[in-house]
Amino acid sequence: MEISSLLGTGFHLQILTFPSPSSFPRIPSLSPPTPRASISNLNSATSTTATPVKEPNPTRPHSKSYLQRKSALLEVQQSSDLNSALQNFGGILKPQDLNVIIRHFGKLGKWHHLSELFAWMQQHGKTNGSSYSSYIKIMGKKLSPIKALEIYNSIPDESTRINVFICNSLLSSLVRNGKFESGIKLFDKMKQDGLTPDSVTYNTLLAGCIKIKHGHSKALELIKELKYNGLKMDSVMYGTLLAVCASSGLHEEAQNYFNQMREEGHSPNLYHYSSLLNAYSYDGNYCKADELVEQMKSSGLVPNKVILTTLLKVYVRGGLFEKSTKLLAELEALGYAEDEMPFCLLMDGLSKAGRLDEARSVFVEMQQKCVKSDGYSHSIMISALCRAGLFEEAKELAQDFEAQYNKYDLVMLNTMLCAYCRAGEMESVMQTMKKMDELAISPDYNTFHILIKYFCKEKLYLLAYKTMEDMHGKGYHPEEELCSSLIFQLGKMKAHLEAFSVYNMLRYSKRTMCKALHEKILHILIAGQLLKDAYVVVKDNAELISQPAITKFATAFMKLGNINMINDVLKVLHGSGYKIDQGLFQMAISRYLGQPEKKELLLQLLQWMPGHGYVVDSSTRNMILKNSQLLGRQLTAEILSKQHMMSKVSRLLIENETVKKMMYVGDVDESDEARWSIDPSAAAHSTMGEALYVASKPELVYHRGRNGRSGTENATI
Repeated sequence: MEISSLLGTGFHLQILTFPSPSSFPRIPSLSPPTPRASISNLNSATSTTATPVKEPNPTRPHSKSYLQRKSALLEVQQSSDLNSALQNFGGILKPQDLNVIIRHFGKLGKWHHLSELFAWMQQHGKTNGSSYSSYIKIMGKKLSPIKALEIYNSIPDESTRINVFICNSLLSSLVRNGKFESGIKLFDKMKQDGLTPDSVTYNTLLAGCIKIKHGHSKALELIKELKYNGLKMDSVMYGTLLAVCASSGLHEEAQNYFNQMREEGHSPNLYHYSSLLNAYSYDGNYCKADELVEQMKSSGLVPNKVILTTLLKVYVRGGLFEKSTKLLAELEALGYAEDEMPFCLLMDGLSKAGRLDEARSVFVEMQQKCVKSDGYSHSIMISALCRAGLFEEAKELAQDFEAQYNKYDLVMLNTMLCAYCRAGEMESVMQTMKKMDELAISPDYNTFHILIKYFCKEKLYLLAYKTMEDMHGKGYHPEEELCSSLIFQLGKMKAHLEAFSVYNMLRYSKRTMCKALHEKILHILIAGQLLKDAYVVVKDNAELISQPAITKFATAFMKLGNINMINDVLKVLHGSGYKIDQGLFQMAISRYLGQPEKKELLLQLLQWMPGHGYVVDSSTRNMILKNSQLLGRQLTAEILSKQHMMSKVSRLLIENETVKKMMYVGDVDESDEARWSIDPSAAAHSTMGEALYVASKPELVYHRGRNGRSGTENATI
């Protein structure tokens, strides 16, 4: 838990709370009365003489229809049977009347009644723009993003769908529910449909940048867009931008925005100061923090609980533990330390600095003073004890928490899991997991990571695999080191398919893989005779796999692999630069000859070989001749004749290269040694067709010089 989350809550109340839109007028007679300006106030506000305004007669009797609607509205509001009340009185109520009831149910927190009422309004066509805006806004996090989108898409009128108040309410719902990316996509779609965003729209989206990765860069895009649309930065936007910088640890950028805000004439308030302080806490910049607090005091602002707690966070991060202790005492004296947050900040800093005894003392002091706690202090101490290797004490503290509290969240459950796993308490681990299921608390990355490491430590590798499978299904990517270890252990226990599944989880994640892991999984797949999967690994990663490992794979595949894929495997091996030896060709051809129905594949292989520099050896040739009836004697003879010619050419080229290496040109030295060279016109023949030409011209020309004289002689190779 970070102080920034506290700041976010207080600040976003200001962002997300707006007056009712003027484009959706309420019925004055059924809405709370609004104070009117008196004549004297109007005169004092302007220098011109105002025409006297005649006040309406407050004693004028209301119409009969008004009184009926008011009575019906009260009946629906106060009824214990909403469905029956709507059947009896809903017919005379107008959309604006029903909107009043929506707001009434929202204030009372009657979420079920609220949903039931809105569904009835939709069913009976008694909604207007304000109905949608109010309902989505009031429901807030109680309304799932999917349901909010369904409601939005159900709006029949296209112009109503791009009403800025409705759009703002929907975007706010998505942002509050952590669906920022979906909100941005919808925002783009709304603009295409004709939405004209206002300052509230951009404030809502800027608030969503606080909790996302690379939020600062996205916030800058939104700032650029709003300025392009003719809107100006206000103090609320600057406050949100400061909070975005604080969440990303960008204290210099936060300082620049703070200065820019003041230069534009906006006066910083407590939210701005607390956000900038939070940015300084990222690296414990207590010097800047002290200067800022003094500057705030000189401007007439008095530090509140959030400011002082954030300053404590800065001191702790900066390692000023004595100063932190004094500030904590000051918070207590002011009544700002009634909950556990300030104590937790100090305990966490002390424990991470290796001062466990001092952290333990703060924890004990907090309990003695009966400080209000939600269990977060227990979480910090349990984690600290686990880091120090005091697993038994951590386990006892976790059990103490369970005995004292009946309130759990994901952070606390993860902390307890970690303590029980490190202590080897399998029964407690299973009970904690069961509790998560009962409370419908979804596990996160840390939950899965803790469990997988524990199951591996207990040698429960298949259980670790199942847990990793669940982790992958939830969209979390396991780290490579954990995957590599599990792959090795699964392979060792001959769970080859499971090992390959873990490999694929890592392969399709965005994490970088160690090159050696491809060869490791290849050996496991070969051992399990999962040769089709092994082929995929070699095909995609041949350049990262050693030659001996590829040879092992190729041999296994020629013997046991899918016969229909043999030619594809050989082509992939050749394409990767691997030199296929005669043994592999002999195994492949032998398998084809053993299954006459595969003669087409045999023919394709024999025709492919010469064009890529391969010929069969004498033993394979004799084997083919013995089975010449398979392809036909004439076709067999033609193929083998071409291969024989190719063999002769290959030998000739090899001998030719040998002669080239032995010959060189130049003067004869005192020892009467000759220097030779092949005639350039003959050496230029390098392609296969040209090689055949050379084969038909066995005479090669060399130049011989002796004592400066040159001559030409014929030589036959």
